[in-house]
Amino acid sequence: MELVGSLVRLMHVLQDLYAETSRPLGLTPQQAHLLCVLLDGPLGMTELSRILSIERSSLTSMVDRLERRSLVARTTDPNDRRACQIALSDAGSDLAHEAHNAFTGRISALTDDLPATHRKQLIAAITGITERS
Repeated sequence: MELVGSLVRLMHVLQDLYAETSRPLGLTPQQAHLLCVLLDGPLGMTELSRILSIERSSLTSMVDRLERRSLVARTTDPNDRRACQIALSDAGSDLAHEAHNAFTGRISALTDDLPATHRKQLIAAITGITERS
């Protein structure tokens, strides 16, 4: 249970960091997450809903708000003309990069002093866990 407790505490620390880094950018943590996910390219609503673990109706509301801010745009899905994909605008891409860099910068600051052997062990353990999910 010690490992499980440590992982849960780590999850809370990371969630808090995400909130702290997204707030100054005028984003909720969920909005920042959505923008960062879209850095890899446009995605459909079903895929975004799955990745973000939110209901489609909540995702639609979030996309609507980001679209009003000109951070994302709905585009035609090339594989299904009845569906749309969500893509970053130029401003959305800039903000997504800023959010990503702020978050990863904070994590780097927390882990910079870890010895190389601990880093390798941590990377291997996290990789093992995430590959099973």
